[in-house]
Amino acid sequence: MFPKKTVRDVDVQNRRVLVRVDFNVPLKEGRVADDSRIRASLPTLHYLLEHNAILFLISHLGRPKGQRKPELSLAPVAPVLADLLDTEVTFLPDCIGPVVAEAAARAKPGQVFLLENVRFYPGETKNDPEFARQLAEPAEIFVNDAFGTAHRAHASTVGVAQYLPAVAGFLLEQEVTMLTQALEAPQHPLVALLGGAKISDKIKLVENLSQKAQTLLIGGGMANTFLAAQGHDLGDSLVETEALEEARRLLDLYGAKIRLPVDLLVAEALDPNAATRTQDVSEPVPAGWKAVDIGPKTIEAFGQVIRQAGTVIWNGPMGVFEIDAFARGTFTLAWILADSPAQSIVGGGDTAAAVRLAGVADRMTHVSTGGGATLHLLAGEPLPAVEALDNKE
Repeated sequence: MFPKKTVRDVDVQNRRVLVRVDFNVPLKEGRVADDSRIRASLPTLHYLLEHNAILFLISHLGRPKGQRKPELSLAPVAPVLADLLDTEVTFLPDCIGPVVAEAAARAKPGQVFLLENVRFYPGETKNDPEFARQLAEPAEIFVNDAFGTAHRAHASTVGVAQYLPAVAGFLLEQEVTMLTQALEAPQHPLVALLGGAKISDKIKLVENLSQKAQTLLIGGGMANTFLAAQGHDLGDSLVETEALEEARRLLDLYGAKIRLPVDLLVAEALDPNAATRTQDVSEPVPAGWKAVDIGPKTIEAFGQVIRQAGTVIWNGPMGVFEIDAFARGTFTLAWILADSPAQSIVGGGDTAAAVRLAGVADRMTHVSTGGGATLHLLAGEPLPAVEALDNKE
């Protein structure tokens, strides 16, 4: 059960509500290129509007590092959100100060205000108490629905909770519930499918999942470092040489559960027209060539494990799926997982993008909106933004 209060537990009727959303969306030529994060916030926003709340929406966009950068303004999000909510959204060119105070003073129930990028202020990432107080000032209630930033102890995720009644939105509640359930009460066998570029930022994840899962299937750039730790020659493949000792330690501890690729697709360059070949991991990768995907024997072996799983937690692609010629491993496992009876929990930005590109996102049990937050939760680490919320009685 979700241990924190949610929007259902507070009276929001005619109240001014500060809502931390995750509108960190990609922009292309000044327009929103992908609105999926905005759509993810809609259930909470609709609920608040149905209860006549006055909404002040706050988010970051990109990494302006405490400087006002016009190209990272949230202004392009306002018309997209207005269309999705089917109501007027007023963009405010600041997130604190007179412009927000004036809007709050004249606001009517049902109005929606989108505030400017909170990271234009250095006090945001420093969780500065005075900046947090200014953010909280116009509101009576704080709702956090930004799971993607829940691992950050920032002013808009943790600091404002010191000044207002603080509760979770539906997205945050759902994310934490689904991911925690997959870890703590999964349908067995529990299988972890792990990929992506590096193992250095996933060591705690591997350790936590090794203690809970029956099998860990490791592909992608992560697998290269494990294979190199076993003595295989990976040519010019991405290998974290500084993590080789850590990889050996993990293999010593959890080797009985860890399954690595038995063959690889290697390419002369990261180019769709590059020469490629499939080879067993026992063969040295030619000088100048690099592993770009798992091979067909590995796809078959990993697929068999997935078909027999009760729950699959997937974090990280199996190769450079952004290039069609190197996407077979990632996409085939996505299709196998979609067809399997297993509970499928997909976490991480790249993995979510991969299942969308494979056309099976809507056939997964849960596709997480968080990257770092998902990693933290699956690694068994607390999320500061969730900890900061009011406890259920």
